[in-house]
This record gives sequence, C-alpha cells and structure tokens, in this order.
Amino acid sequence: MIPWPWPAPPDDAGASHLTVGMPVPAIPLPSTSGQPVSLATLPGRTILFVYTWTGRPGLPNPPAWDDIPGAHGSTPELEGVRNLASSFASLDTAVYGLSSQSNAWQNEFAQRQKLNFHLLSDEGLAFADALRLPRFETGSAVYLRRLTLSICDGAIDWVFYPVHPPDTHARDVLAWLTDHVGYALEGRINPHMTVTR
Repeated sequence: MIPWPWPAPPDDAGASHLTVGMPVPAIPLPSTSGQPVSLATLPGRTILFVYTWTGRPGLPNPPAWDDIPGAHGSTPELEGVRNLASSFASLDTAVYGLSSQSNAWQNEFAQRQKLNFHLLSDEGLAFADALRLPRFETGSAVYLRRLTLSICDGAIDWVFYPVHPPDTHARDVLAWLTDHVGYALEGRINPHMTVTR
C-alpha cells in the first residue's frame, strides 16, 4: 500500500471536550438531499464525517494547502464512505459528511462523485461553533479539521480525532462499529479514540 503522501494532522487534543453523552446542537443544516437535516433529532445511530474541503477539477487548492497537516484527503475519504455506505446501512447506521463549504458546492461534488449519502453544509459555522469543533485558517477562510462523530439518538457516543490517513478512515470506522459499538453503548470504553494503523 502506498503511504499517504501529505503531512499527518497533529494530535492537538482539539476534540478533548467532546464527551460521551454530549448532545449535538439542534441546528438544521442544508443538505444535498434538498431538505435540511438536524442531527439532534435523528433516531438511532449516525456517523458524521467532518471533512476539510473538496476541490473541483481545474481550480486551485486554497493557499499553502500542501503544507497544512491534515488538509488533504477529503475526496478519497468521502469516496471511501461512498464505497461502504451499504455496509453502514446494514448496521442500521446513517452516514453524513459535513464541511464549511456551501450547499451548492457540495451538490456539485456529490453529483460528480456519485455519492450515495448526503453532505451537510455548515457554511456559517453555527454547528461547528456550538460544538467548538477544531479548525484552521488559510487564505482568510476557515476550514474544519477532519473529525468523525458517532451520534446515537442525538448525543455523541464516540469521537475519532485526529483522523489519519483519510483514504482508509471509512473502513476504520466501519471496523469499530462492527466490533465495539455494543461496548460503547454501555460506556465501557474511552470515547476519545485515535485510530492507528
């Protein structure tokens, strides 16, 4: 397997305040489904893949993108989710992606990549601000750091942070879901898990 070629994100404890049982904010977010989604009201389990930014063919990356640890990788990460969406569904688990990009930008990406799950736009950072999600800036714009939340009946019950490498992350989350979700529901394992390979 070819090693991930871009800098890994730091383990900066940027998600240490996100704890088991913390409710997610009841903020309706524009979705590529065409209908707003409030993660707080979804029944059962949802995996939320928070990603940095997806590009478009022929357009440049944001400034210094190659040098920012953890910036690269959203397209392969979301392709991985797409390829395993049916496996998540078989475990009665919904999946969403979330970024600070506009709903229009996300719709173009979802159609081009033939995504079989929906993306949520937190363009105004209302959801990110409510949870104090980690972020970074470049070119006078704010981007969310890559992070994944397992949400059960509107409350956090697992946190993946930092996320690395992004191209195999969906597979890592599916493996966790398959092997450990029963224990997580009983609160017997650490909610702050760094997936290593």
